[in-house]
Amino acid sequence: MNPALLTLQTRGFFQQCTDTEGLSRLMDEGPVTFYVGCDPTGPSLHIGHMAPFFAYRHLRDAGHRGIALVGGGTARIGDPSGKTEMRKMLSYAALDANAAAITEQLNRFVGFDGEKARWVNNKDWLADLNYIDFLREIGSHFSVNRMLGFEAYKKRLETGLSFIEFNYQLLQSYDFLELYRRYGCRLQIGGDDQWGNIVAGAELIRRIEGADVFGMTFPLITTADGKKMGKTEKGALFLDPALVSPYDFFQYWRNVQDADIRRFLLMFSFLPVEECEALTAPGENPNGAKERLAWEITALIHGRDEADRAMAGARAAFGGAGGDRDAMPQVELPRAGFEAGYNVVDLFAAAGLAPSKSEARRLVQQGGALVSLGAGETAAGRELRAVTDLAARIGAESLDVEGTLILRAGKKRYCRVLAR
Repeated sequence: MNPALLTLQTRGFFQQCTDTEGLSRLMDEGPVTFYVGCDPTGPSLHIGHMAPFFAYRHLRDAGHRGIALVGGGTARIGDPSGKTEMRKMLSYAALDANAAAITEQLNRFVGFDGEKARWVNNKDWLADLNYIDFLREIGSHFSVNRMLGFEAYKKRLETGLSFIEFNYQLLQSYDFLELYRRYGCRLQIGGDDQWGNIVAGAELIRRIEGADVFGMTFPLITTADGKKMGKTEKGALFLDPALVSPYDFFQYWRNVQDADIRRFLLMFSFLPVEECEALTAPGENPNGAKERLAWEITALIHGRDEADRAMAGARAAFGGAGGDRDAMPQVELPRAGFEAGYNVVDLFAAAGLAPSKSEARRLVQQGGALVSLGAGETAAGRELRAVTDLAARIGAESLDVEGTLILRAGKKRYCRVLAR
């Protein structure tokens, strides 16, 4: 097997390929141009989008040429794959803004140089298509019976599939054809939910151009207990720091299950395989491997400085060496509120450790609302005690000499409160 493909297989990226031996031979002959696409249906990518882009970098680093396609055109329709209902239609202006934000995120991760790594927006060739000409040139090559056999359409037929969504596979296939014509693209990669679309694109090129092209998919990432990877209590694990702070991003990876550490190190870091194996060898402390995983991926997404800061904040919260309380998540609240006495429910809601007062109330009742109380000049030196009385008030006497206190929600979410 070609070394680049072997790397993807070893690191857990390999799920299906239209012709593994043929693709391996093509890669042995020289650099192959490949692409992966994502639709700008929101203002930020989340970690679930990123597995194909980690593979993108492995292929690029092996000498192949990558194209990141931002689907400013296909997003006007919406991909039905993996969805139980039709996506919300966004305005063209919103899609353009999302596409610009996502392109910048990908540029920070990939580093587009216009040669080994470039980006394109399929809006450039889809937005002004003549529908009649498109149906004659492209639609005539698709079998409705065959399309309905793909899993994405089978599932949606149970809940309802709109005609506009039914066109999505034709447009994605046309993307592959367009990239083949413009850049000689011979390979499309993506998550396994894209298998039907990728195969359809490869067949379209074979029918129209008489060329052999290839498709490869990666497994959809789930945690060891079968849950969708990248889901947090607050929602998806977004890359935009305004949506998910670098600290919370770090903490997600720091708290993964032991059974997931090795697999995530291989897929979501560029550490050598041997080092990933050593970090997760029997007898090694899993917390050390988790911290390394969290630092590596936070550095890749948010930069080394933010990764260092997030790790220092986490160590301060959990009592590790090298902690920095200033790096913990912080919120400023009026000192007058403490002088009057903050109701514990209101305090946890105001600090952002509960999305609503009803959730904060439930947190208190279940013993999951902890506050730094007792002896000690600084909040970090005080004991975290559970407050279970819904009527309890946290007054100014609970603040340390710096006018701060620490709150904890459950076992893993901390916040440093600054009374100002």
